[in-house]
Amino acid sequence: MEAAYGVSVEKVRTINVRPDRKTKFTKTGIQHGKTNAVKKAIVQLAEGEMIDLYSNM
Repeated sequence: MEAAYGVSVEKVRTINVRPDRKTKFTKTGIQHGKTNAVKKAIVQLAEGEMIDLYSNM
């Protein structure tokens, strides 16, 4: 993050999002499945810094 966006990172927290169970009722019967598990990172920047997401558009 620091090299890519030129900001200083204060702290990073991670979270694991559990998969969601899905059920679909079709003509051939009930189908069960689940979504993929995802790991997210929450990045806290130093005071007064921000990332401009729309500068390259």
